[in-house]
Amino acid sequence: MENRCPHVLDLEGRDIHGESVVLRAQGPAAQIELPGGVLAWTVTSYEAAKLILSDPRVSKNPRKSWPAHINGEIPEDWPLNSWVAMDNMTTRDGAEHARLRKLIAPTFTLRRTEAMRPNVEKTVNDLLNDLAATPPGVAVDLKKKFAYQLPARIICDLFGVPEEGRADVLRGGELATDSSLTPEEAQANVAHWTNALAQLLESKRTDPADDMTTMLVQTVEEDGTTLTLSEMIGTLFLVLGAGSETVMNLVTSAVRELLLHPEQRALLEAGEVTWSDVIEETLRREAPIAQLPLRFATDDIDLGDGVVIPTGAPILMGFAAVGRDPSLHGDTADEFDLTRADKEHLSFGFGAHFCLGAPLARLEASIALPALFARFPGLSLAVAPEDLEPQGTFIMNGSLTLPVYLEPVPAAGGA
Repeated sequence: MENRCPHVLDLEGRDIHGESVVLRAQGPAAQIELPGGVLAWTVTSYEAAKLILSDPRVSKNPRKSWPAHINGEIPEDWPLNSWVAMDNMTTRDGAEHARLRKLIAPTFTLRRTEAMRPNVEKTVNDLLNDLAATPPGVAVDLKKKFAYQLPARIICDLFGVPEEGRADVLRGGELATDSSLTPEEAQANVAHWTNALAQLLESKRTDPADDMTTMLVQTVEEDGTTLTLSEMIGTLFLVLGAGSETVMNLVTSAVRELLLHPEQRALLEAGEVTWSDVIEETLRREAPIAQLPLRFATDDIDLGDGVVIPTGAPILMGFAAVGRDPSLHGDTADEFDLTRADKEHLSFGFGAHFCLGAPLARLEASIALPALFARFPGLSLAVAPEDLEPQGTFIMNGSLTLPVYLEPVPAAGGA
């Protein structure tokens, strides 16, 4: 293989797409350096991503397939340790993965998801009413007040997280995707979040309710054994984090792109494209997750172009790069184009680990976006485009804030 130097990922994700271009130049996958000097690989091409996401030579279980972890070379305070320590279906393979996935899969079927529509509509309407109370001419952070609130409320309602415990539970997920944490901060977050989820589980054990957390507590497998506490905590860790962070970025990015591309918004308003086009093009061009940790090669994997991922190497899925792969989307891959015929993307994954919450994410976005623009047709950015800051992590792909004016602001000196 041609000698290529590992690329040190920017821990603060200051230019996700610029970094993707650099990584893609190294081939279908590039060697990278993670926090703590840990070497890994990131997949940047669409075809290579589909292969890695479904290849039996790729494992999700660090306890069985990552030699450095097994040998104790990865310390407990490693900044990305929450992605390794979680005990749920995302760190299991085969039958173990299927067993844990089966527990929550019924909650996210198309029929069950559609049944959530009234609650999503009510939540969206409540949030829009709150936004409407903003004084005229005052900018509001739409990410904080709308895009964050919607999925957080929906997923917490679904899993019966009480109001007083929501901040702790959701904060843990936010920190888990922050690649700039110090080792001490990362270790403290895992401990704090684990404790918060254990308390939630205990509350449902003593005071059961009609929610998914109670169902987990009461679940008995076919062989009569209950889920372990670690598995229940890990499952909550996954659904509460993934169910809020990704939808937040999807909604935020979709709004931002429509405000930055008025010609595309005009096509939408003229009925020449649909809200589904907006959602799928946003998922393609602005994958909510930029770099998803972690998979592990259980054998050498030759991706062509002189790139071989060696046995035991950790792998990240570079979804931000994959969505803009010019080999699939041509010279216009970087453009936001709602008329694009092929909006193919892998932002919800592929294969056995395809995101269970994809139907719910699409439902939330399909209700939130048209309702927002219908309620506030004069919506506009309150800052210059170049002043929009990135989220501050290489794991997620989004804006740190999205300051907007809900109604047109009169020009200075106007009547």
